[in-house]
Amino acid sequence: MTAADTGIAPAAVQAAADRIAPHVRRTPLLRHDVLPGLLVKAEHLQRSGSFKFRGAANAMLALGPDEVVAGSSGNHGIAVAALGRALGVRVTVVMASGAAEAKEAAVRALGGRVVRVPGGVADRDRYARDLAARTGAALVPSSDHELVVAGQGTVGLEVLGDAPDLDAIVVPVGGGGLLAGVCLAAAHLGSAVRIIGVEPDGARRYALSLAAGRPVEVPPSDSVADGLRGQRPGEVVLPIVRHRVDELTGVGDRAVLRAMALLHRAGIPAEPSGAAALAGALRLGLSGRVAVVVSGGNSAAALAAARSAPAAGR
Repeated sequence: MTAADTGIAPAAVQAAADRIAPHVRRTPLLRHDVLPGLLVKAEHLQRSGSFKFRGAANAMLALGPDEVVAGSSGNHGIAVAALGRALGVRVTVVMASGAAEAKEAAVRALGGRVVRVPGGVADRDRYARDLAARTGAALVPSSDHELVVAGQGTVGLEVLGDAPDLDAIVVPVGGGGLLAGVCLAAAHLGSAVRIIGVEPDGARRYALSLAAGRPVEVPPSDSVADGLRGQRPGEVVLPIVRHRVDELTGVGDRAVLRAMALLHRAGIPAEPSGAAALAGALRLGLSGRVAVVVSGGNSAAALAAARSAPAAGR
C-alpha cells in the first residue's frame, strides 16, 4: 500500500507514534478465560477513555492551533477537550441531537464549548465544517482527516508489535478512522494480518459503499453503539478501506450488549461502541490468534466517576 493508493503513506502512522508518544498510553493486549482464543486491545484505558485521544493528539500537535472545532458523538470531543485544556487551545465540540448527555457533560467539564445541532452525524459534521470556516478555527474531524487517521493507526502498531503472529484484528467502525489507521499500520509493518471491520446493522455505510462502488450515505442510526452511528464514508478513509480491508460485518444491538456483558465479566468496562468488535468476532466464529479492539469505556457511570475523581488522569 502506497500514498498513491490511498492518499496517506503508511509511514505516517510511525510518524504519528513518534509525535504522540509523550502524551498517550501504550495500552495492553489482555487475555481472559471468558474470552478463549481472543486478545483484547484495551483502549478503554487510554487517556480520555478511548482510542480517540490518539488521532486528536496527532492532529492538534501537528497543527498547533489556537482554536479547534470538532464534530463528535462524544469520545472524540472528550479527547479534543482534554487536549485543549492541556495545550491551552480553545475547543468547540459540535454534537448531534442524539448524542449522549453524559459525554456532553464530560466535554463541558474539561472546558470545551458544546453546540448541539438537530439531525444526525452528517448534519453535525456539515455544521462543524461551516463553523470552522466562519471562525478561522482548525477543524479536527473525528475520523476523516489524514492526521487523525495516522494517529488512530498507532493502535495497530501496538497490537502488531505485541503480537506479530496474529491471524486477524477486528475493529469497530464508526467514522472509519481506526479501521483505516490499522490498515496503514499493517502496511507499514509489512503484515498480512486479516483486518475485519464491524459496523452496526443500521449504519453499514462502508459495506454498502464498497458494494455500490461509490460513497453511500445511510439515514441516521439509533444503534446502542452511539459512537458508531456514522452516515457517510470518509473521503480520506474509503480508499484505504477499499484497498486493504478483508471483511466488513454487521452486528445488531442485542449482539453488542451481549458482548459488552461478556467483557464486563472479564473486568473490562467497555461501553457499547467498545464492545462491537467482540460482537463481530463472535458472530463470525473466528478462531486462531485474533485481537479485538475495545475502543472505549466512556459509559455514563465511568464518566461520572472520572469527573468526581479528576486526579485519576483519564
